[in-house]
Amino acid sequence: MKPTARLHEVGQSLWLDNITRPMLAEGVLKGYIDELSVTGLTSNPTIFDKAIGAGDAYDEQIAEVSANAEAGEGVGANSDEKVFFELGVADLQDATTLFADVHERTDGVDGWCSLEVSPLLADDAEATIEQAAALHAKAGRKNLFIKIPGTEAGQKAIEETIFAGVPVNVTLLFDDKHYLGAADAYMKGIERRIEAGLDPNVASVASLFISRWDVAIAETVPAELKNRLGIAVGGRCFRAYHELLESDRWQRLLNEGARAQRLLWASTGTKDPDASDTLYIEALASPFTVNTMPEPTLVAFSQHGEVGDLLPKDGGNAEAVLEEFAAAGIDVDALAKRLQEEGKESFVKSWEELLASIQSKRGALAA
Repeated sequence: MKPTARLHEVGQSLWLDNITRPMLAEGVLKGYIDELSVTGLTSNPTIFDKAIGAGDAYDEQIAEVSANAEAGEGVGANSDEKVFFELGVADLQDATTLFADVHERTDGVDGWCSLEVSPLLADDAEATIEQAAALHAKAGRKNLFIKIPGTEAGQKAIEETIFAGVPVNVTLLFDDKHYLGAADAYMKGIERRIEAGLDPNVASVASLFISRWDVAIAETVPAELKNRLGIAVGGRCFRAYHELLESDRWQRLLNEGARAQRLLWASTGTKDPDASDTLYIEALASPFTVNTMPEPTLVAFSQHGEVGDLLPKDGGNAEAVLEEFAAAGIDVDALAKRLQEEGKESFVKSWEELLASIQSKRGALAA
């Protein structure tokens, strides 16, 4: 049995953190589903920028939709955004079709794909709410998450979007406090649906970023602490996750027919070339969670990964490790805040690069 199948058997969902049109058209994603136990997919602006700029796979559709985008049709603040969302929605529609059987078999627990709102809206709750609803309606797929950042403005958008019945992947979470804020917003949306007599079964995942922790402090900590902070933060968050799932508040919601918001491990590709390329996958093996992996990490784990001890519900030695980092001068709370701000800036930069690529493509095709 392949390591990916063993990981799936212990109760973790394996999602691919990548999407390209050739991957869809040439059966690569279907192969990952059939052979590597992949049961979902996430996307982001950087992924789409690489996919669209890599060749001519999107050129025909770009030419087709550009005129309508110039006329103001579609979702987005300008014509380039409108063109992108046409491309992105088309890819996600194809991907969600591939995962439809998983979604049906698991009664909606698994088989999800994700599409992100414009990062330019990260601090604009109302605009985020409006765009999330428009994108989900445009795609017309019940197994599509709309990604919303878990910022302060994002928490309001998460609550309102869940209340409206739109499934949400909360992104840009870096520690247990960020996670609990996202979970609270999700539960508020569900509680309001119950009060309004609406179906409380609206799915969500909360995406905790892991590897960026270790990149941020790689040059400032002793060698024995390298590549340990992200896993420790993950362990602390895993404990908070289980404490919340066992709380009276959650139990009441479950009794009303709600579904738990699953914890998702994101940014799990190893950045340090001297570390194991399956480091975060093996350390964060845990039931009732999702791990969304970059394509090289997924392939590497399928070839030589190992499924050993699972992450304990209490986070294992996470607190002891975090004390070591505190002794080394690392302020985890301050770093979490910094990482989220840097994440927002990085997403905006990627978004602007994506739109610039689309603008360039449109100009070349028009010429």
